[in-house]
Amino acid sequence: MLPRWPRGPLPCGRRRGQELKQQRTPEAKHRTDFQLGVLGTSNQEWVPMGHACDDWLCHQVDSLLSESRLKGALEASKKRDIYQRCIQLKQAINENKNTLQKLKKADEPTPVGNYHQKKEEEHSLLDKLTHQLQELAMSISRENITEIGALTEREEDDDSAEGNEEEDNDDEEESKESGGEEEETQEEEKQENESHQQATSKEYTAVGNFTAQQAGDLTFKKGEMLLIIEKKPDGWWMAKNAKGNKGLVPITYLEPYHKEEGQESSEEGSEEDVDVGDEIAEELEVTRRTGSHWSAVRKALSEINTVDALTTMGAIPTGFRPSTLFQLLEEGNQFRASYFLQPELTPSQLAFRDLMWDAKTGTIRARPSHVSLILTLWNCKMIPLPGMSIQVLSRHVRLCLFDGNKVLSNIHTVRATWQPKKPRTWTFSPQVTGILPCLLDGDCFLRSNSLSPDLGILFELGISYIRNSTGERGELSCGWVFLKLFDASGIPIPAKTYELFLNGGTPYEKGVEVDHSVSRRAHGSVFHQMMMMRRQPQLLVKLRSLHRRSRNILSLLPEIFIGSMCCIHLLIFYRQILGDVLLKGRMSMQSADFISNPVLATFPTLLEQPDVMDALRSSWAEKENTLKRSEKRDGEFLKAVFLLVYHDCVVPLLHSTLLPPFRWAEEETESARWKVIADFLKQNQENKGALQALLSPDGVHSPFDISELTYDFLGEIRKKAV
Repeated sequence: MLPRWPRGPLPCGRRRGQELKQQRTPEAKHRTDFQLGVLGTSNQEWVPMGHACDDWLCHQVDSLLSESRLKGALEASKKRDIYQRCIQLKQAINENKNTLQKLKKADEPTPVGNYHQKKEEEHSLLDKLTHQLQELAMSISRENITEIGALTEREEDDDSAEGNEEEDNDDEEESKESGGEEEETQEEEKQENESHQQATSKEYTAVGNFTAQQAGDLTFKKGEMLLIIEKKPDGWWMAKNAKGNKGLVPITYLEPYHKEEGQESSEEGSEEDVDVGDEIAEELEVTRRTGSHWSAVRKALSEINTVDALTTMGAIPTGFRPSTLFQLLEEGNQFRASYFLQPELTPSQLAFRDLMWDAKTGTIRARPSHVSLILTLWNCKMIPLPGMSIQVLSRHVRLCLFDGNKVLSNIHTVRATWQPKKPRTWTFSPQVTGILPCLLDGDCFLRSNSLSPDLGILFELGISYIRNSTGERGELSCGWVFLKLFDASGIPIPAKTYELFLNGGTPYEKGVEVDHSVSRRAHGSVFHQMMMMRRQPQLLVKLRSLHRRSRNILSLLPEIFIGSMCCIHLLIFYRQILGDVLLKGRMSMQSADFISNPVLATFPTLLEQPDVMDALRSSWAEKENTLKRSEKRDGEFLKAVFLLVYHDCVVPLLHSTLLPPFRWAEEETESARWKVIADFLKQNQENKGALQALLSPDGVHSPFDISELTYDFLGEIRKKAV
């Protein structure tokens, strides 16, 4: 067990803090609450904070690391002890983090200087200790897995040798007892099935037409009454119609039958669709939770009639749904990358919480986060094909941080490519000449400071389509999967390649398959089941471990963010310029005037226009190749050159009348935009700058107001608050 500090005399942290304030000596009056210590949340034990936390926790972690390097630590019992101590220390650090976040400057009896800076230093130290413990626990768990595998192989060899001798004797005894046991089990199963069928029998009404797609399904029409015999968790229930025919039916086509309201519901028109959406949500076990994105889910369910029509026509598989993440993006700006790129203020509204200046290095301070990793999207296999009645405009994957309840980060989109010979396989990061478009880059970075034990990555495969008959556009989800980032002990999952099987429906539905024609509930031999599993829709993702340089680069980004690795150097330039303007170059920290800076004012819009971002990447790569090594090592010189490249490339394009507005998944618009961008970049390269193109009478640009080139950080903060 870990050595703990002696228990405090009071059971409550607040009362303990009051007692400490009363007992302070004159020399200790200027020490803050988190320098004195707080009370841990578990077992009400005294856990040190501040400088005491530095001494105690650092000493514990260092001693644990030194013990793990000793020869005696190779013993199994010693490894278990070290692993348990890792878990206990990590829990203690998490308790200190939670308590540290709750402390406020207003709790101090006297003013304290640099309060937030000291608090951030304590938080960064706790993050560093957590990372060390996680690496140690992961190394021990890997060693245990290899040892267990070797032991199981030996045990299997021994058991097989002993089992051959005992099989002959056991067969005779089992043959005598099997007869009586089989009769008893058959009777029990019959009784359980009868009772289960009686309990689940209920009348339902069909809300749409359904045609049997494989043997065992039951065909029915809209308005037909069905008797549910058995409810199964996979979303397919056993039902019987009025003629006595039995078969499996999808629950998305059913609604409970009410005898009193049956006639009235058949006469209603548009109001019936809303009621059906509500009842379908209840039948699909869509859980409405506090703080979840229920409006997007309701909007997706309200559009389910269109999806049902396409499903009945055979245009899409039964597990496809309106895209939930697309609905969240359409609701507003709060799930876009430009929203999370803006700095956040502290609760006092007097300083920035995630943007701090480092006077020693002359740039912004690196801030480690609780989760920091890089992932690679490899491919998607066995994705069902839509029918001929719709035209697919885009195949893509949307990913975000998710805790099982709500989205915790921006929603990042990666477009997939496919070959006509293999239409069921989607690939990412194709090999192309020149610079790979950022929209196709499958290498993504991820940062988060969430302490939720259920934190993970939500992947949603989607297609943008247009109906050939009506011209209607829409976005469909082809399946989703959730990859949890921590195990039950709070240890991060290992960095490796994961083969993730997709689920149908929305992330708030359970037991829905993407395509029930390739069902996971297939019966038969083991070989048949293995072949069916190979035909399941799946996503191949690789989590990559970070080296020191990658971790240092990611620590300069916002605390919560997901983006493409090909744009990370441009994001860091933006953050450094943001630090220079807001922290270094301001005459007064209390000034809230507008800041004339086109880069800060327009760069967030580039995250929503990936082709203009590619133009900036291309121009910067071209300019960077002309620089000397000494110039590349000079940070201030690089920022000055980047500003010139930005003004020559991005600002004229954003105000050009020749550039059509950006529209998602419109091939004609995307081609027209890229032609304008390519011609502009070619002129810049020939003329060594954009000045001649700007002064040319052929170049027409839209008028703009000076406010469009000014940065109002308080206005951005108000937008985030709203």
